[in-house]
Amino acid sequence: MKPFLGLMAFSLALGVAGRPTLDAPGGAQAAQAPYFDRIATLPVHETLPEGTDRATETVAEIVSVTGDGMTLVHTDSPGAAIAFVDIADPSDPRPLGRTALDGEPTSVTVVGGHALVGVVTSASHAEPSGHVAVVDVASREVVARCDVGGQLDSLAAGPDGRFLAVAVENERDEDLDGGALPQPPAGYLAVFRLGGDGMPADCGGPAKIALTGLAEVAPEDPEPEFVSINADNVAVVTLQENNHLTLVDLEAGAVTGHFSAGTASLSAIPTAEGRRVDGTGSLADVRREPDAVAWLDGARFVTADEGDYQGGSRGFTIWTAGGEVAYESGALMEHLAMAHGHYPAKRAARKGVEPEGVAAGVYGGTPLFFVNAERAGLVAVFEDRGAGVAPELLQVLPTGTGPEGVLAIPSRDLLVVASEEDDAEEGVRATIGIYRRTAAAPAYPTIVSQADPATGAPIGWGALSGLAADPRDANRLYAVSDSFYDVARIFTIDAAHTPARIVSHVDVTGGAAGKYDLEGIAVAADGGFWLASEGNPDKGMDNRLLKVRADGTVVEEVPLPEPVAAAASRFGFEGVSEYVDAGGTTRVVLAVQRSWKDDAKGMVKLAVYTPADGAWGFVAYPLDAPKSPAGGWVGLSEITHLGKGEFAVLERDNRGGPDAALKMVYRVSLADVAPAPAGEPAPRVEKAAMLDLLPAMAAAKGWTPDKVEGFAVTADGTMVAVTDNDGVDGAVSETQFLRLGPVRTAAK
Repeated sequence: MKPFLGLMAFSLALGVAGRPTLDAPGGAQAAQAPYFDRIATLPVHETLPEGTDRATETVAEIVSVTGDGMTLVHTDSPGAAIAFVDIADPSDPRPLGRTALDGEPTSVTVVGGHALVGVVTSASHAEPSGHVAVVDVASREVVARCDVGGQLDSLAAGPDGRFLAVAVENERDEDLDGGALPQPPAGYLAVFRLGGDGMPADCGGPAKIALTGLAEVAPEDPEPEFVSINADNVAVVTLQENNHLTLVDLEAGAVTGHFSAGTASLSAIPTAEGRRVDGTGSLADVRREPDAVAWLDGARFVTADEGDYQGGSRGFTIWTAGGEVAYESGALMEHLAMAHGHYPAKRAARKGVEPEGVAAGVYGGTPLFFVNAERAGLVAVFEDRGAGVAPELLQVLPTGTGPEGVLAIPSRDLLVVASEEDDAEEGVRATIGIYRRTAAAPAYPTIVSQADPATGAPIGWGALSGLAADPRDANRLYAVSDSFYDVARIFTIDAAHTPARIVSHVDVTGGAAGKYDLEGIAVAADGGFWLASEGNPDKGMDNRLLKVRADGTVVEEVPLPEPVAAAASRFGFEGVSEYVDAGGTTRVVLAVQRSWKDDAKGMVKLAVYTPADGAWGFVAYPLDAPKSPAGGWVGLSEITHLGKGEFAVLERDNRGGPDAALKMVYRVSLADVAPAPAGEPAPRVEKAAMLDLLPAMAAAKGWTPDKVEGFAVTADGTMVAVTDNDGVDGAVSETQFLRLGPVRTAAK
């Protein structure tokens, strides 16, 4: 299969108003450049002291590194602490301990032997307070607290370690007057002079640089958000809610320039309420409201234009120090998320992917910068081509959920991303992701989408929950997305390339139900598809077997027999497969995910439908017991015919990350089994281990997905599987399209 970089290697031509055009894959220079590959993911809860409940909420928000590049330090706001991580071997990060603080840490940077941590101690929005905690890296003890007189957000040290600039935001109360500005007291920039070891020399009284009277929006109430310092000790400060940018000469202690962040317009992006990923919307003259900022050189910097008040242009901008827009990304970040299956559909009507963080560094002589998208769980890697030239997109990297901090470590060819979302009950944990720039080719993505002819934007996709192979074309597969989205869809996949490409889609239309939860797909020998729609009694949804045409039109809906349907739980139909039995009769077999009320303990149904006479029969399948130390349940996700009445059955637990313990494909035979009618004892099938999917899933070095939902065998006998990312809703965004080798090599 020939390599294909697809949307990862767009040549970003500097078009009208500095907007990108999405051209062919990048040229020889891009193809030969080293790429980042994820080498480790550390769950933040593993930094907790021994004996602490591992379900305790932990966060990795902002991350820094010691001068030798060997120790990470990151903030944990709910834990009121910073954590230290040994990355001497970056592929095997080891927790070193934590330091408790007297408030909520918001930012950290390491200078010399000290970690300088911004700590908020505010009693209320009206009474803001905070300080910089100085933590000795060697002892991990707080050795000083330097008051800043207000609620701070970010802080940064200059490259020469002489200054520490602190953005004292005194943030607005979003519940007061709808969050409208102004809301005193005003924010400002606090500046400390640092000694050679990173200790503030003026801990008792930093310089305070006023930022009032500058912005067009609420000039009396500046809310500085993020700060970055260049080699000339000039700080650029984003005033996010004020939609403004300010330059401060730290040596002189004076504002030397300021300008509005202006507006941007985007087209062919998702903007509608609901859960669709279609490039049918547009935004005009949206305030950028930049969040993070990073200098690219002494004269240019880049902002992540997240928006937090009345804006959010969903992209990033490169600025000159004189306030000119050198480049704006337009819809690029939205389109990358759409193409890679990372688009947060629930956020389409608000701020889309929400670019949150930026960082820059020179790797092996090549200047790079990184933009993370908080809601999309990705980081885009760009080569900075210099003033007057558009940057070049090199690759897209998957992250944990809610990437916040991004840290470049060029001296070790490393990139670190801190992801902050953490909910043990939902199986989502905050992580530190580590990437190394040594790969000859990108390992990610494994599947992308092409442009939708109707919009020009990439085909939006996600939550792939079933997979089927075309019996006549070894490179063609079909997938379905589940009920997360408003519209049920069938996607066509071209697997002749790496990554595989989603090349087209059709919507499922004409059915009697208002909504379908598609969990399985099979190619019907007489044309079109069989689809398995999972029921949920709690939502009034029935389990249905659908027959649809190739264009997605429903031609038949088959319900279960009433006594069986009455016993259903909310874990219903998953996979579906068509086969012809030894007697020449076409049958359709469906896998039910978990046990129903009429199943024996530890058993689950395989339901067999005969289209010729409309009869149903049932077989009992024995489930494995849960193996994860975190408990959970085990159920079925897919069934695929292998030939001669033999089937591959995908059985998995509902645990992800280090708790994932069971992602197995078993082989069963229905050749000599007579399915029992409803109400009669179902014969039990025996299963044999065929393939353990965990090694292939864990090889990505990320958070192992809990939902591997699709499995198919192509016309040339190649096994493939795909994971379900839950529509990027409180779940890890990446999708794994796994190529698992010839089916003949699987155990029998």
